[in-house]
Amino acid sequence: MDSVDLVCEGGGVRGIGLVGAVDALAAAGYRFPRVAGTSAGAIVGSLVAALQHAGAPLSRLAEIMRSIDYRKFLDRNLIGHIPLIGGGLSLLVSDGVYRGAYLEHLVAERLAEFGVHTFGDLRTGDEPDQFAWSLVVTASDLSRRQLVRIPWDLPSYGIDPDTFPVARAVHASAAIPYVFEPVRVGGATWVDGGLLSNFPVDLFDRPGPRWPTFGIRLSARPGIPPTHPVHGPVSLGLAAIETLVSNQDNSYIDDPCTVRRTIFVPADQVSPIDFDLSEEQREALYQSGLQAGQKFLKTWNYADYLSACGGPVKPST
Repeated sequence: MDSVDLVCEGGGVRGIGLVGAVDALAAAGYRFPRVAGTSAGAIVGSLVAALQHAGAPLSRLAEIMRSIDYRKFLDRNLIGHIPLIGGGLSLLVSDGVYRGAYLEHLVAERLAEFGVHTFGDLRTGDEPDQFAWSLVVTASDLSRRQLVRIPWDLPSYGIDPDTFPVARAVHASAAIPYVFEPVRVGGATWVDGGLLSNFPVDLFDRPGPRWPTFGIRLSARPGIPPTHPVHGPVSLGLAAIETLVSNQDNSYIDDPCTVRRTIFVPADQVSPIDFDLSEEQREALYQSGLQAGQKFLKTWNYADYLSACGGPVKPST
């Protein structure tokens, strides 16, 4: 069985595509000592880490993701239920149209099934601290104007990383601005990690690593991106959010090392905030990820990886 660290990009409901790619890797015999993710990638990453923690088959991941009713993510507060103006009032009062409470509750419930509650449950025992937990999720701290790597950066907020709920971290990582209320932690305001880095594929890099890092990105390979029509204020607002969440890392995405270790899952046909996905759309996203993962593995070559990324890397074990 081969070991690789795994980094999953954010992308809202497109995250189902990540599951297909993970299934392809797991079927090929890979395991993931460390997993990182942003937004949807944080949801998938947390479940991968929990399944491995419990010794459960990663095939359970697809079963869990297929059972989720994404429409329930749109959980309005009391003000939000006021006809016509509720959404606008929620945005003014709570800084988000939806609470995000359902998302956190759902993740907490699923993780608990596998014995995971706080980051202390995901301790690896490895040193240094960068490798001390099997899961890292990212959020954007609007108060400090910086990326938060949870649990690594929690001590700077006066928080013991081992006591922090994993589901709370995932909630913060997936809190798309204006769509969901921000998460308040230690006097700071956290939102979707995609604002600052939606695909932190270099998170686990270090000189002489024991194994490579694979990334899963919810877009086609670098090239000319598709054009999406934008008409009117609502369309403009949604396009702005999607751009913020999906394209913060494009400046280095065509780097040879990044390309060589990344599975590109075509998912542009679905909006990241389309929470009313049909069964057909869900299955299409999953199959897109599965096929992308299988295609990646057919061309994966360790020597090419070393050539692209440089540095002495020991064979995976």
